[in-house]
Amino acid sequence: MLRRSGTLFLLLVLTGCGHPDGVMMPVKLTANTPPTSKVEMLVATTREPSGDPATLFNGERSAKPHLTQITVSLPPKRESGTVQWPQQLPPDPAKDFAVTNVQQIDTIAQGRQWFGQHVNGGHALVFVHGFNNTYEDSVFRLAQIVQDSKMQATPVLFTWPSRAEITAYQYDKESTNYSRTGLEQALRTLAADPNVKDITIMAHSMGTWLAMESLRQMGIRDGHVNSKIHNVILASPDIDIQVFAKQYVEMGEPRPKFTIFVSQDDKALAVSSFITGRVSRLGAINPAEEPYRSKLEKAGITAIDLTKVKTEDGLNHGKFAESPEIVQLIGQRLMTGQTLTDSKVSLSEGITAVVGGTVTNIGTVAGAAVAAPATIIEQPLIRKKKPQQPDDTLGGDLKPQTLTQ
Repeated sequence: MLRRSGTLFLLLVLTGCGHPDGVMMPVKLTANTPPTSKVEMLVATTREPSGDPATLFNGERSAKPHLTQITVSLPPKRESGTVQWPQQLPPDPAKDFAVTNVQQIDTIAQGRQWFGQHVNGGHALVFVHGFNNTYEDSVFRLAQIVQDSKMQATPVLFTWPSRAEITAYQYDKESTNYSRTGLEQALRTLAADPNVKDITIMAHSMGTWLAMESLRQMGIRDGHVNSKIHNVILASPDIDIQVFAKQYVEMGEPRPKFTIFVSQDDKALAVSSFITGRVSRLGAINPAEEPYRSKLEKAGITAIDLTKVKTEDGLNHGKFAESPEIVQLIGQRLMTGQTLTDSKVSLSEGITAVVGGTVTNIGTVAGAAVAAPATIIEQPLIRKKKPQQPDDTLGGDLKPQTLTQ
């Protein structure tokens, strides 16, 4: 009990570092402002409007979704993987992240018009944030990911009602359930846009639960996920392993290509496991060990182990965004559905990650994981006939109950 209490205390301490609230009020760039980068995004939310232009939306639940167009300015001198929050308001665009434009969008037609004006090769990235995030947290994080990854895609943020309080875990979890249909509708609307060729969903932490539930709903309604949704990236997924297996099966076939980022030293997932009855979380597995190794391969799921990757994140929960090499990997390869087996992936400190392309190579990957800062296990996406009893298998071969340790 002392150890568990210590873990909870550590989590409270590590998440206690804050920043000024109210950064959504647009600032004007002047002639004296040094050249900055900008990220323009479309933001869909199930949050309740705050009535304050400095925050826009709070952590309560809205009866209807809202759309907003937002432009974020990023300072010229910034380390990759970092969000430079202002220490005082208003932000200084020369050294801080700063919002430079906010415009509410009232109709789907206006949203499509915006997307048509900002289309980037027809690729769309839908980002779903995790637990303990304000509206502005998620906006700035997506801006950082888009800029650092250099991805060629139009960014769309889906932000759900998080109270951004470390003690509001259960409220946040229920808010993801509340937002399932909202995200499903947003994905359907995006897929129906003729300007959109393909969609990548990238979800983090508790947001992975929301993403999986929305895709499951879509699959149950239509028999399969919309064909424009090509890729799903789950970073530090805070999902019960058995539940993930059921969600994966019940979304039907064909499925998008799945990539998961895991880390066995993720302190936030350790606390989540404790809160939820000591049930293993998907984001904390070791994909090089059985039963996960063979089961992931049979399901065609790529697992990227970030345990040995070091970042400034004290919880080891945001490595996917804070590691420059990993975020570039997302933008340059995973976003476009490219495999990792046709080249080696260069990671931090000049060490090259090990890439395994077949089942026989997985043993090599597991053995080399000690020396590499990250282990990348790449398997081809396997399309199989729909099983007669979908509740009992994952991808035709993986039984949900066998995913647990």
